[in-house]
Amino acid sequence: MRPDHVEAAAGEIWRCWQDGSVMESLPEDLRPMSRGDGYAIQTKLAERSDRPVAGWKIAATSKAGQAHIGVDGPLAGRLHANRVHAGGAEIPFGHNRMSVAEPEFVFRLGKDLPPRQAHYSVEDVLDAVATLQGGIEFPDSRFASFETAGDAQLIADNACAHEFVLGDPMPDAWRTRDLAKHDVVIWADDGARHAGIGANVLGDPRAALCWIANELSRERIGLFAGQIITTGTCATPLPVDAGDRITVDYGKLGLLKASLAAV
Repeated sequence: MRPDHVEAAAGEIWRCWQDGSVMESLPEDLRPMSRGDGYAIQTKLAERSDRPVAGWKIAATSKAGQAHIGVDGPLAGRLHANRVHAGGAEIPFGHNRMSVAEPEFVFRLGKDLPPRQAHYSVEDVLDAVATLQGGIEFPDSRFASFETAGDAQLIADNACAHEFVLGDPMPDAWRTRDLAKHDVVIWADDGARHAGIGANVLGDPRAALCWIANELSRERIGLFAGQIITTGTCATPLPVDAGDRITVDYGKLGLLKASLAAV
């Protein structure tokens, strides 16, 4: 894509994100035709924020999630610092049309994972991890029909990143646990309840961390010490509405709570 088209596409997505509007698709001359185009637009989107990138998210880490948004593999998106909230926070509901909460495992890096020619292994990326934390994602899209937008446009749309709640570091015992078999339960005070397991995230949250390190490396994008990487929902997304209070139970690894502001 031409640089001015990349910039203009980022501007259209940014406008929708700020005012809560949606579009059917980007104008044809601004539409990304490849994942690389999508990441180029996403980079320019991040530059419009007055806050740094706090980290990254992975979308569509399950077959069901991929089918839901019409893609055949995971997508990476940036987490903007002004959209990351501490555990227990009240989150603005705003114009959120997806209206779901997703329980996730989040890795905080203690070392950089820069772009490189060699493939990152799971052992490589785990060696860079400082802490494991819980997370609740409240995703949304700037496309009215996000199910048919396609992977390139959804990457440009920051992989549906929106609001995110980050828990405290979990006990170091997580390093000896099989996260693929670890149970996670999310519920709302109205009684809705979904149970999941770490294996719903590309087979293992650690495998998801490895995936994003290699995905971004191919795009010449690095991961840096201090950044968080949230690895995708462990359970079927929980429908939520304004005013809901949400709890995620990670068993021996802790609890995480958040609430959605009443409209």
